[in-house]
Amino acid sequence: MKTKYIFVIGGVLSGVGKGVTTASIGRMFKNHGYHVSAIKIDPYINVDAGTMNPVEHGEVFVTEDGDETDQDIGNYERFLDTNIYSINYLTTGRVYQSVIEKERSMYYKGKCVEVVPHIPLEVIDRIEKAAQKVRAQIMIIEVGGTVGEYQNILFLEAARMMKLRAPDDVSFVLVSFLPVPAHLGEMKTKPTQHASRTLNASGIQADFIIARGPHSLDKPRRQKLALLCGLRTEDEIISAPDVPSIYEIPAILEKQNLFKLLCQRLKIKSQSVRTRHWDSFVLKMRKATTGRSVKIAVVGKYFGTGDYILSDSYISVIEAVKHASWHNNVTPIMTWIDSEEYEKTPAKVKELSQYDGLIVPGGFGTRGVEGIIMAIKYARENALPYLGLCYGMQLASVEFARHVLGLEKAHTIEFNSKSPDLIIHINPLQAKNVADNHYGGTMRLGAYDCDLVTGAKVHKLYGVEKISERHRHRYEFNNQYRQAMEKAGLRVVGVNKKADLVEIVELVDHPFFVGTQFHPELKSRPLRPHPLFVGLIKAGLNKK
Repeated sequence: MKTKYIFVIGGVLSGVGKGVTTASIGRMFKNHGYHVSAIKIDPYINVDAGTMNPVEHGEVFVTEDGDETDQDIGNYERFLDTNIYSINYLTTGRVYQSVIEKERSMYYKGKCVEVVPHIPLEVIDRIEKAAQKVRAQIMIIEVGGTVGEYQNILFLEAARMMKLRAPDDVSFVLVSFLPVPAHLGEMKTKPTQHASRTLNASGIQADFIIARGPHSLDKPRRQKLALLCGLRTEDEIISAPDVPSIYEIPAILEKQNLFKLLCQRLKIKSQSVRTRHWDSFVLKMRKATTGRSVKIAVVGKYFGTGDYILSDSYISVIEAVKHASWHNNVTPIMTWIDSEEYEKTPAKVKELSQYDGLIVPGGFGTRGVEGIIMAIKYARENALPYLGLCYGMQLASVEFARHVLGLEKAHTIEFNSKSPDLIIHINPLQAKNVADNHYGGTMRLGAYDCDLVTGAKVHKLYGVEKISERHRHRYEFNNQYRQAMEKAGLRVVGVNKKADLVEIVELVDHPFFVGTQFHPELKSRPLRPHPLFVGLIKAGLNKK
């Protein structure tokens, strides 16, 4: 089958749900047996998302092949239950960098290289190569930001050119917000009308409008939008109200015939066969949310942005907890705790007694580190189920060295290079990168193998002896302290044998105390919850 392309473009404001819409459309097609993949286009000049603060742009999602990408790639993987690779991720910086490198190597054979057409042609080339690599029948491309942003013009031009080349192979979906001003109490269509006309100015007519808003879209507004935004019928206006869970969205879209309408627009046969795996998962999720609950504290530092909580910094952790909780037929209640609160008021750490489990997610920098160590110490001493992810594993090792081995000045080289006991150190290659200010794309990134110790808790959870997990870090466990740690009760139960790197530590005589150098949350899927998160939730329920 010839690849069909669906562009998902945003109107009015960012963060309205383009990524979830993209993933949901993909899930619809996958449910019907199509081979689906997705691409994210980010308009920033950064080559990748790796150098950005999580508060600036949300979570950095790491792919299997080690690309540092936008968090929407994580949504694609979770909904499509497949790996998305670096070739599926485009940024303005990456595209320009490629064109300039080609010009320097005489790829253009002496031509005058210009922004138009060469940048849009590079975008098209990357989209088509990504589709070819994974043999996608349906490739869905999300254009980040909104239609009216200056930096998106060249990506929209690429989409327009693709449509011009093959009208039956390309479709456009506009995701736009319909606000309900509190002083009016009425859903307003004008912002979406404006977004549609702005898209028209780029030479693109939306085939469908996904109408996002707090409530369902009524018939008069469907008719109004269809008429004033150039759509043929009101059926092409799809209502997408707020819902309790994003995983319900594929069914909401399909119920409004979006799948059949897209098939008609792209001139492909609407396959009647439909798998029910996703439906079964959603049903299980709904049942879980009506019964018991489990309370999980997440102690970290990328939460605050002004007066607001930015949980997007840890979106993969959030989803992994949900997957594991629903698998255990319970609903998770997650509480965000800024670790600096414990530094200001140490006695406050005792509040952790009200929770069933504790997670310390990844992070960088010294801010709040002592508060995190206080929380880890409480979990270790009070049998509170604990899962430390990367940063959380490193600080768990530091805490153990300080308060069990008696190495009071133990630390990680990231925070105190003069410590006499560097429990976490840096390998020579990474040390050179830091010294040369070479930060972008230089961490230990992507999937690495790990051998598990037979009989360990994590071995029983995984059910296999060798695993592969994704990494994003510069610093490693210092093997000089390994023997003393294990003798005192913190066992090394997972190792990358190729480089003799510690990957997992596990506390003996504790209900569940596990630290991983990798990021297991990146591989958790709704249909396949990650075993370590499943283990944490089970331990939390046992405590409860």
